[in-house]
Amino acid sequence: MPDIRHMPEAPTRIQVLAPGERIDAHRHDDHQIVYAGSGVLAITTDAGTWFAPGTRAIWVPAGCVHAHRAYGHLALHLLGLPPDTNPLGLDAPTVLAVSPLLRELIIAYTGGPHDETSERLRLRAVLLDQLRASPQQHVQLPAPADPRLTAVCDVLHRDPADPRSLAALATAAGAGERTLSRLFRRELGMTFPQWRTQLRLYHALRMLASDMPVTTVAHHCGWSSTSAFIDVFRRAFGYTPGTHNRRP
Repeated sequence: MPDIRHMPEAPTRIQVLAPGERIDAHRHDDHQIVYAGSGVLAITTDAGTWFAPGTRAIWVPAGCVHAHRAYGHLALHLLGLPPDTNPLGLDAPTVLAVSPLLRELIIAYTGGPHDETSERLRLRAVLLDQLRASPQQHVQLPAPADPRLTAVCDVLHRDPADPRSLAALATAAGAGERTLSRLFRRELGMTFPQWRTQLRLYHALRMLASDMPVTTVAHHCGWSSTSAFIDVFRRAFGYTPGTHNRRP
């Protein structure tokens, strides 16, 4: 990532981004928790892309070079933590489940006066306790390195509804199916069907954030039916795609 900015502190604040707006590659000496109060957030590093709707937050460790991208009108709640405060012991970007209580704590902490009052310190302590209890979620698109794998992933990024099997995609990329299958597991940490589901969910979130109808999203992202899309989406994010832009 070129033109990397170094921001020693990760300030705690709320930042509003318009659809498609970016925050260019940068890094902090502090850890950062990034929560999308509305819209969909994507954070990209050299290792891949992590994406989160309002039921998820993204942990960005200190020193990690990353960029932000907004889908829909994005209200970012940014919470900085000093390097010695790492309640989950995470050393890589990670998507975390956000309970209703944790959501309200993040909103209150990022939006209120930032004076270090006793009340604010108590709020921060409860917030950190809730973070320690937050399950980690596998909502990530790892970045491939092998050119054969990159070619296949690029094809499906351009058209997530492409129905071809891994064998057909391998032939088009000039590689063997078994080779690609091994590469998916070794480089991306998941099987081809798992990666394709993650890719389709990522594109579905982007489309829903732009108010595209659920049936249209299901079609454009390659699900065999709207009901199948709704089922996979609900299991992944805890709510139905039809309520995506109506969440509190």
